[in-house]
Amino acid sequence: MPLAVGVIQTDGFPPVVAAADAMVKSGRVTLVYFGLAERAEFLVAVRGPTAEVRRAVEAGRAAANATPPGKRLVSHYIVPNPPENVESVMPIEFTSRVERFRV
Repeated sequence: MPLAVGVIQTDGFPPVVAAADAMVKSGRVTLVYFGLAERAEFLVAVRGPTAEVRRAVEAGRAAANATPPGKRLVSHYIVPNPPENVESVMPIEFTSRVERFRV
């Protein structure tokens, strides 16, 4: 079954924590990446079935924007079925650190 990837970028640390929490609680997804983007912006990425990733990203967007002082979401995107070469180059694969949480 092809798995989608969903990514959220936020302005600051609290919104990315809120987004990550909402994402894993709202859909059958696995958190595969968390990191610093630039200028105090953070990224969080999840993998799972496309419908679940869409639901998780929507919940993450709402949670990030609800973090005071509001409107902390920078960008988001969903890739329904990333090709194998994208998975091998970008940090969106299931690593040994996250494999036990894979859904």
